[in-house]
Amino acid sequence: MTIFFNQSQAEEKIEDFLRVLTDTGGLNLKFEILACNGQVQPDTDDPVGEGSQSVSSDSPATTTLPCIKVELSGPDTALLQARNGELLHSIEHVAAKILRLEPDAHDLISFDAENFKANRDRELQERADSAVQLVRSTGRPYSFPPMTSRERRMLHLALAKSGLPTASSGEVPRRFVVLYPEGFKPGQPTQPATEDRTRAIRNSFRRR
Repeated sequence: MTIFFNQSQAEEKIEDFLRVLTDTGGLNLKFEILACNGQVQPDTDDPVGEGSQSVSSDSPATTTLPCIKVELSGPDTALLQARNGELLHSIEHVAAKILRLEPDAHDLISFDAENFKANRDRELQERADSAVQLVRSTGRPYSFPPMTSRERRMLHLALAKSGLPTASSGEVPRRFVVLYPEGFKPGQPTQPATEDRTRAIRNSFRRR
């Protein structure tokens, strides 16, 4: 599927949304809206229709180079990072809805708070490396715990380097990634790894 994404209009809508959160919603946060190259995007007077990009939702570029990146900082950053970034992910999800992005295209935008997602990406890479070693040594599939669509795509990319087959299984919000041994045809596991599910349940009780 191809998505026509107007960069300047999207940035304006995101800025309006963030001002509602900080001014009306009372969140004590600062924000910067960045271009794909990591530079602060300057204000633009582009007329409607100019600056549009045609982006394939299943292209790897949409998973690694978001068209809009928002950096959040300030006293309330801890609130965004609490409960495994629950509020941060919720804000990003609402922003995607404002831009009317389909679920598979949510990676066109990315919100982060003091490198929370960057640290999470490093953790995903480490888990991917460990899973590859485990699958190769046991010859059995490995199921990761449920993740967001963005994290699943990041995980697929990290695992692709191994040459082992991967697939996503389950229904949102319990959808998860499965890594298979070489030559194994991806099936449909019924649930993620027991160890990961047990750890997730234990952590949820600790947060209460």
